[in-house]
Amino acid sequence: MPARHMGNRDQSGFAWNDRAEGGNRGPVAQRSKRAQGPFEQKKVQGMLPMRSGELEFRKFVSPEVIFGFGCRNLAGRFALNLGATRVLVVSDPGVAAAGWTHDVEESLEASQIPYDLYLDVSPNPRSDQVARGAEAFVSNGCDLVLGVGGGSPIDCAKGIGILSSNGRDILDYVGADRLVEPVPPLICVPTTASAADVSQFCIITDVARRTKVSILSKMLVPDVSLTDPETLLTMPALLTANTALDALTHAIEAYLSNGSSPTTDLFALEAIRLINGSLIPGILEPGDRELRRRLMQAALDAGLAFSNAGLGVIHAMAHALGGLLDLPHGLCNVMLMQAGLEYNFEAVPDRYAAIAEALGVGASVRNTRRALDAILERIAELRRQAGVTPTLGGCGVRIEDIPLLAEKALTDLCMATNPRWPTRLEIESLYARSL
Repeated sequence: MPARHMGNRDQSGFAWNDRAEGGNRGPVAQRSKRAQGPFEQKKVQGMLPMRSGELEFRKFVSPEVIFGFGCRNLAGRFALNLGATRVLVVSDPGVAAAGWTHDVEESLEASQIPYDLYLDVSPNPRSDQVARGAEAFVSNGCDLVLGVGGGSPIDCAKGIGILSSNGRDILDYVGADRLVEPVPPLICVPTTASAADVSQFCIITDVARRTKVSILSKMLVPDVSLTDPETLLTMPALLTANTALDALTHAIEAYLSNGSSPTTDLFALEAIRLINGSLIPGILEPGDRELRRRLMQAALDAGLAFSNAGLGVIHAMAHALGGLLDLPHGLCNVMLMQAGLEYNFEAVPDRYAAIAEALGVGASVRNTRRALDAILERIAELRRQAGVTPTLGGCGVRIEDIPLLAEKALTDLCMATNPRWPTRLEIESLYARSL
């Protein structure tokens, strides 16, 4: 079965500049007029700056999304629709133990589709795990990848798809729009609120450099996301909190991003509202199906927002941190959120009032500075209620680690859509304030 055709080959779709030097087309990220720094001299892993005065426009990409309780059991039917003759199911031991992987296997068996199971996926999936998965995909004659789990199995599934059709090493594709060949068809069944199942990002740990790296391509948008809220019912309280707060970071950074649009704003603000109203009740009532549905809807909305608008300094710093200490991604974002929001306020102060309103604290906002304070107070309250209160220092970050963390964060792909371009010293300061 031929690889799927995505059109225009490998275009991420954030924004486009048709008048780049030499007439080349390429992805661009418009900076805020307030943004300062070395962006003109520095390319961030394939992303180029938007020059002032040029016409900007936005694309919006999304997989086919099936949302509802029990839709994971449609995996076999959709694999048939995509012409699969043999499927590689990519999951992890925890998801398999919860029974969700087995449900997908049964669906494939009911559709009489042979499959192979790949469970060699750790939290923060590694480049070597992607390579072994790709070898299994090719050697077993698979022609469709089916990721079942949170962000780690789904990112690993995307990486396997990249290598199965493009070869080489997964780290050769770090950055934006570097894929040459389309990836095989990809179906995702998310079991946490990671939103990897709808995004054009793939996050992999570079073990040698002890950092997490980003790959961005429209080719990585899955063909189908079977978004089943029932899979959230087995998540323990801490995982619920970390993944929901990660989704909250997705939504806030997408709304502040210089790649945002009216379309992504709708999804971002609705995600913030849903998380604000459902996170703590969802932790207190883990068996409440309606609360789990709202959290899954919030993750989906936030994913559609950030996949198309981009992220920012919080995620860039979190990737460096998670790669260095192998920490949960959502926790890394939470610990850096206050510093990142304070830093970006200068660039886009007028955007903060809407976030405060979505968090339910808009009534107290009388000026833009008060909006920032209200947001930070509400997020701190959510952290306390959810039991997510660690600091960087408490997680093992030392002051001597900060220069290396800052160096890695500055070159992260997520920095390209941050509304304010930081210097290395500013990034070091943000890490230090979060100790």
